[in-house]
Amino acid sequence: MSNIVALVGRPNVGKSTLFNRLTGHRMAIVDPTAGVTRDRHYGKSDWNGKEFSLIDTGGYVAGSDDVFEEQIRNQVTIALEEADVVLFLVDVMEGVSPLDREVADLLRRSGKEYFLVANKADNNLLISQAGDFYALGVDRVFPVSAINGSGTGDLLDEVVRAMNEPPEEEPQEDIPRFAVIGRPNVGKSSIINALLGIDRNIVTDIPGTTRDTIYSRYQQYGFDFYLVDTAGVRKKGKVHENIEFYSVMRSIRAVEYADVCLLMIDATSPFESQDINLFGVAARNNKGIVILVNKWDLVKDKDHNTTREFTRQIRERIAPLTDVPIIFTSVPQKQRVFKAIETAHEVYSNRQRKIPTSKLNDVMLPVIQNNPPPSIKGKYIRIKYVTQLPTHYPSFVFFCNLPQYIKEPYIRFLENQLRAQWDFSGVPVRIYCRKK
Repeated sequence: MSNIVALVGRPNVGKSTLFNRLTGHRMAIVDPTAGVTRDRHYGKSDWNGKEFSLIDTGGYVAGSDDVFEEQIRNQVTIALEEADVVLFLVDVMEGVSPLDREVADLLRRSGKEYFLVANKADNNLLISQAGDFYALGVDRVFPVSAINGSGTGDLLDEVVRAMNEPPEEEPQEDIPRFAVIGRPNVGKSSIINALLGIDRNIVTDIPGTTRDTIYSRYQQYGFDFYLVDTAGVRKKGKVHENIEFYSVMRSIRAVEYADVCLLMIDATSPFESQDINLFGVAARNNKGIVILVNKWDLVKDKDHNTTREFTRQIRERIAPLTDVPIIFTSVPQKQRVFKAIETAHEVYSNRQRKIPTSKLNDVMLPVIQNNPPPSIKGKYIRIKYVTQLPTHYPSFVFFCNLPQYIKEPYIRFLENQLRAQWDFSGVPVRIYCRKK
């Protein structure tokens, strides 16, 4: 279970740039125009062996009539409720602004642990100017440059020091933990009630964590697993039109606690960006994934190609991780509800799969010999050995002479070959190349 770190601040102070640097991926759009970040971005990062989830919020604007800026203000407020640590970004080149004071007041009232990050401190003169921000009532200012990374190490040292330790009240039994996630009103509560409402005397609630994540034990029809669920929306008056953003915040918590995520989508609406966001959260956390297309009974004029076309569209949106089970359900009619649970168990088994090193090398080395990595600058890459790492999800290391020259397309080739030989359906597979 990792912590959640939220990036907040007024527009155009470099939140998206810092988000991209900390996650190591260019996921957030970076542009000098204020207010570019309106959709939320979610990523994974780690520092000194401690993992955390990162959320890039939009810029905080007070007193604006712009409808997007109103939503951004609400989303920042929600992020403050859910985050464990907050990074408050300011622009050292522009100095202290009234909007910075607004955000600082909001943070103080929240009682949340936060760090003031003076961004764009690209030289010694700008670093010295970062001292102006002590006027916001903070004990320490962290001058950084999100562009080149200077100062981020000292910041992250303090961030991970402030993080909460994983809760100890997680169940210790070695049985699967499934989380049902998805946008509001797609049927998550219905499928949970359909499962837990069969016979209440077989359900045992285990005390939840401080974030209201609870486990419900299900033992029926040969199944034995925990349903990972989160309590209902708190402080509903602050949510309003940002219910979907709040839903994602709570889903991140549920994903962290789960082995397999059942991502439920609505068959009557398109596969939306919020669905892709949730899929990405589960994949980046290396969780098993099953996609449930719910309300299939409401789709009119179905024929023998409808399911196939719907499946094709989903796989296009979730690429490159397309080896994911997709099940069409109708909870009120009990259509394929238990098929969903059976599939979740299969994905759980796939995630637990361990392949003997001798078997891996017997299968993969001939494949690599017949399809070696392309030579680069006249240098030939020779992969000599492969083994599975002792992680909670499938991860493999390929030892070779020049790992720095193995590019992403060949990594995808290796992953596809592993999937062709062994069943890893529904599970992200991580591949690393190391020098022998």
